Parts: sequence; C-alpha cells; structure tokens
Amino acid sequence: MPLFGSTFSPKKTPPRKCVSLFNLHSLDRSTREVELGLEYGTPTMNLDGQSLKFENGQWVAESGSFTGDRREMQRLLKRNQQLEEENNLLRLKVDILLDMLSETTAENHLMERELEEQKNHNQRRK
Repeated sequence: MPLFGSTFSPKKTPPRKCVSLFNLHSLDRSTREVELGLEYGTPTMNLDGQSLKFENGQWVAESGSFTGDRREMQRLLKRNQQLEEENNLLRLKVDILLDMLSETTAENHLMERELEEQKNHNQRRK
C-alpha cells in the first residue's frame, strides 16, 4: 500500500499513424525524378578537348570529329595486343633459357665433384 497515494502509471500514448513512402514506386520515372531530385542526366567528361558522354554502357563522342581518333585508337589497341603477345613469347623464351642454364650448371657441378673425387682417389693410390 503506497504511502502518498497511487503509484505512478503514465498514460499510454496513442499509436502513430505511419506515413508510408511505399507509394513512390508506383509513380512514373519522370514524376519521381521531379519529386525526389533524381534527374542526373548522362555522365559526361572532357578529355583533351574531346567531349564524351556515357550511353548504353560505352563512352561516345558528342562531336563528329572523334572518328579519326577512333581509328587511331583501334590501331593502337591492335599494336598493343601484338606487343603483349611478343612480350609473352619473350618471357617464355627467357624461362626456357633459365631452365637450360640451371640444368647445365647442375651438370657442371656434378662433373666437378666427380673430377675432385677422381683426383682424391688417384692421390690416395700414390
């Protein structure tokens, strides 16, 4: 039994009315972009005076003067591929030469040991 009256019991708060953002997905894209500020536009960049924009997963030139550069780029890509293949071939040749050098060095060490053993054997006989 409490001394000073009833025990403290706060009143229950009324349940909140939930405002759902779920209806935003039902709006069409242009309305969502206007409402939510999602209008970014296409990504663009400027490289060495050439203006490029990103469309359909590729960077495309905005001006028509990029075609000559595209041919040059294709030529350089082909040359780069050739050089990579040549580099791989040269690396393979270096690996083969190093293996041959290792094998020859090992054989040389074995022959030197055999020669030393023969010298020691001949000196013991005398």
